[in-house]
Amino acid sequence: MTEAQHGLEELSRQYVELLADVSRTGRPLRRAELESLRLLGERSAEAGCGLRDVVSRCLGATRERWQALPGIAGAATLSELRRAGEAALAAADAALAAVGEGHERGQRLAVRQEEALRREFIDDLLYGRSDPGLLAERAERFGLRLASAHAVAVAVGDEPYDDVHPVVRRVERELVGRFGERDVLLASKDGRLVCVAPDSERAVLDFFAQLALGPGAGYRPARRVATGREHSGAGGVVRSYEEALGALDFADRLSLPAVLLRAEELLVFPVLMRDRAAMAELVRSVLGPLSGARGGAWPLLETITAQAESGYVNAEAARRLGLSVRTLSYRLARIKSLTGYDLADPLHRYTLETAAMGARLLGWPQRPL
Repeated sequence: MTEAQHGLEELSRQYVELLADVSRTGRPLRRAELESLRLLGERSAEAGCGLRDVVSRCLGATRERWQALPGIAGAATLSELRRAGEAALAAADAALAAVGEGHERGQRLAVRQEEALRREFIDDLLYGRSDPGLLAERAERFGLRLASAHAVAVAVGDEPYDDVHPVVRRVERELVGRFGERDVLLASKDGRLVCVAPDSERAVLDFFAQLALGPGAGYRPARRVATGREHSGAGGVVRSYEEALGALDFADRLSLPAVLLRAEELLVFPVLMRDRAAMAELVRSVLGPLSGARGGAWPLLETITAQAESGYVNAEAARRLGLSVRTLSYRLARIKSLTGYDLADPLHRYTLETAAMGARLLGWPQRPL
């Protein structure tokens, strides 16, 4: 006999015994008896019994034993039969209410425990703080098979995401409706929305990004979504997650206009920042002289960036900066005179672009190097 079956048997037995005694004495159920029924309802929930099965079992026992209840079977008059029946029905009503309360209590506790386990698993998965073998075993419970390669997508919005956020609920419904629950994990983490999927289901991440950026009327879209590359094993999820976070960070620091980012398209930035001291020295030596310009270095640094983004078409760069072409030409001349680098020269151009990118990554000139 399974634990669930044993729990139903115990509940049914105690329930029928109480009905029998009440039908004979006409008394209401005592507080201790009601609490005992609540505990049995709670245990039935913990054992996996649905409330419908519990109620059906109790009502079935009432129907089967009704004629044999002492107060019913021993009634000598119609009045006695009515009193016994009313007492038994009142007791059945109170008993089922108590069982239902206990079952709900057990379900709430089970949900909290499951949420705590899921949150702990997600933390360990995304931060790599658990033994890979144990993590892979725990992942099966939440629908992931970590033996294959996985990729991670991360969405950020203007407001933090949590597990009850309307956008999170909508994305979850749509993802489960289209792809099912296996091999897909959706969770909120540090105010971001995270989706983990195997490399064989890259369409999941594409659909996730589409939903997060366009959740529909009445929902606030994400500000940006980034996806990491596919990597194998439990450690691969961590790497992909960190790549997605890195892409979001670089996009913010560089004020990139794109709302959908892929880590493989931004690999140049981690390479540039791998030697932070060397990058700081490049910025200092190449762009440092711009600090002596009227208005500081920032307007001229913006000019270098605008020129690069516009493909070195002066009219387009001037439009982006809100300047006249004549003013733009003046700024270009100032950059050349202060730094010694000429944007018209291909090698000088590359040096200035790299230094300007490094300056934005390092937060210069707002923050000292």
